[in-house]
Amino acid sequence: MKTWAGIFISLLAVNQAAIAAVSSGSSALALTSIISTHSPLLNLEEKSALEQLFTPSSTLLALSNKRILVDVAEIMCKQSNVDITARSCELTFGAKKITVKGREAHELFATIAEIGVSSEGAMGTIYEGLSHLVCTIDPTQIKQMSGGGAECTFDSGPL
Repeated sequence: MKTWAGIFISLLAVNQAAIAAVSSGSSALALTSIISTHSPLLNLEEKSALEQLFTPSSTLLALSNKRILVDVAEIMCKQSNVDITARSCELTFGAKKITVKGREAHELFATIAEIGVSSEGAMGTIYEGLSHLVCTIDPTQIKQMSGGGAECTFDSGPL
């Protein structure tokens, strides 16, 4: 009996590792920047810093060197392949849910695909989702222009 329990626990651990993923670099920065505008957990300074990092200008050097953490419980996007104008994403930050539609939802949908999350289709709708998203942005490292400073970990698929 103990042998079966050990095998079962080992299989669960392997299954969890198989769905966990990491994204870094420009795709992670893009995803974090898009999400940050909707996060009720970030302050105005953090949102502004992420916007500046994603659209750099001469003010980049004036940014704080403080790391920024963006945490999202779940993102679920859908778009129709029948009504080609229909697209939306629901972002869950703790107990708060925010829905984005149109161009912004498409931007988020495309960026989620860019970090390696595959989509699934059913009855005229294409779904894409991830959960337990945690992104860490390090402005100091990004300013060095060495390709680092943005990393996201997540589980593919919704909760």
